[in-house]
Amino acid sequence: MGKYDDKTIDKIMDMYLKEEKSGQAIAKELGIPRSTVYFYIKKNIGYDSLDFTKRNFRFLINRSNHLESVVSVLQESQCSPNDPLKLKLKELERLSGGEYNVHVLCEALKVPRGTYYNHMLRGKGDDVWYKRRRVELKEAIAQVFNESQQRYGAPKITAVLRDRGIRTTPELVKELMIEMGLVCVRQEAKTLYKKTQQHTHNLVQKRFNPKAPNEIWVSDVTTLKINDHYYYVCVVLDLFSRRVIGYSIGYRNSTALIKKAFLSAYDFRRPKEELIFHSDRGSNYRSKAFGICLDNHNVVQSYSKPHTPTDNAVAEAFFKSLKSEELYRRIYRSEREFRESVDDYMRFYNEERPHTTLQYKTPNQFEAEYYNGGKPAEPKS
Repeated sequence: MGKYDDKTIDKIMDMYLKEEKSGQAIAKELGIPRSTVYFYIKKNIGYDSLDFTKRNFRFLINRSNHLESVVSVLQESQCSPNDPLKLKLKELERLSGGEYNVHVLCEALKVPRGTYYNHMLRGKGDDVWYKRRRVELKEAIAQVFNESQQRYGAPKITAVLRDRGIRTTPELVKELMIEMGLVCVRQEAKTLYKKTQQHTHNLVQKRFNPKAPNEIWVSDVTTLKINDHYYYVCVVLDLFSRRVIGYSIGYRNSTALIKKAFLSAYDFRRPKEELIFHSDRGSNYRSKAFGICLDNHNVVQSYSKPHTPTDNAVAEAFFKSLKSEELYRRIYRSEREFRESVDDYMRFYNEERPHTTLQYKTPNQFEAEYYNGGKPAEPKS
């Protein structure tokens, strides 16, 4: 075996510890016999040697940092090294591209790097098995959630699913519940009760025919599953003309979704008088962030009575029309097609669709006549 200088030895150890290359790869790249590479790795790794050298100290620090990264991956991972390979591959896919390199990820979850690279190169990131499993889990979670009358959170639902032979984790159940907008009634129950008693007045009281635009806006959210994905649509209607004045589409039934719809409506209308914003009692509408948003725009909030969907009947009826006249009639091949379909229907609803409550005028026509002193608006040339 030839003797090599300190610079070459340092290069070998850097490639092994920092770049995490195998001994065979190092030997090929540097043109050194493989046995020589392994000799210097074993000699300089420093575990069995009591000699304190600058090189040993630096190598030990690098190794310590590496092991800390492995532990960090295990703490952040939603599965363990003993879980099925498919689960570990999906978790590697989720964690890759971040602060951890592939070598650390694979070592932590005990997945051969070649297996991981084959998984990515063959496009298995979008495999049907993984999508189908999430859809099946969502259906099972929703069933347990409804059977418990919305009392169970993620830990209890996980326990029930395990009793039924469905293996999962509380973390995954919680993630899927958030995607579906399922909120356990136990969460902040006392706070919500006090808020319901004090601040959730029904200011509309089924009076669905205000005298002018921008007196009462109503809002609601609906969901639709497209190609194993759930999409949520939030709409804001002016109760005077039933006109769609704002809407948003998202992946979650969140406060951000309804806030985006409200702000689009507000930017479009710029109401100058006092305005009432009415909705059901969904947790997103009752959120502190959305309440602050309404306060900042001098808008008074109103809620339906508990378990009384007829208090928000106009918004409910709009979604019934949207689904029966548009969404249920089509098969969407992509999210883009779905969004374009919703956009087209919103335009059709405002500009072309006669409304029974408006004496078979369109929402746009009804508003135009109001602003024209009750006279029919001039037809567009």
